[in-house]
Amino acid sequence: MPLIHWGPDDLLRRLDDVLAVYGAAMAYPRDLIFSRRSFVASHAARPGFRAVATLAEDGTLLGFGYGYTSSPGQWWHEQVRGALPRPVYHGWLDDCFELVELHVAPGAQGHGAGYGQLTALLTGVPRSTVLLSTPEVPGETSRAWRLYRRLGFLDVLRDFHFPGDDRPFAVLGRSLPLDPPAAQRG
Repeated sequence: MPLIHWGPDDLLRRLDDVLAVYGAAMAYPRDLIFSRRSFVASHAARPGFRAVATLAEDGTLLGFGYGYTSSPGQWWHEQVRGALPRPVYHGWLDDCFELVELHVAPGAQGHGAGYGQLTALLTGVPRSTVLLSTPEVPGETSRAWRLYRRLGFLDVLRDFHFPGDDRPFAVLGRSLPLDPPAAQRG
């Protein structure tokens, strides 16, 4: 499964495929998936934008991930900032890469694509921390949770509710730079 780095134009060119993988991986209803179109497109223009994609030999999109520099005034940044005490906020968000999306199509999961995407995306990021949010699952048993823990992500917020979503989320973070070989040993 080839892994490639994408620029903003690459993500926008494959936006329908990105949304299809996103919807399948998250089991979201079709109307919600396509309501995210403008959000994803606007993210590609953010400072520090980085993206990766995993492709099948025939070019089919099997997975993707992207993020950018987290900054005051951005919706997610402000939600998380408002829930953290001031010293914690500054420690995590002052020089932060926000991992916005990381997904692998259900049929391609379990073969290392998520690990490859995450390490490729974070290697060389010129920030001191990375933060992400992921749905809470009992016992942290999902593949996503296992991947984040394996790579050293720590709890920043637990059982957090973003406006407009009834599900609880965890906000996880780790310092950068990422050291993939050390993460593999853990």
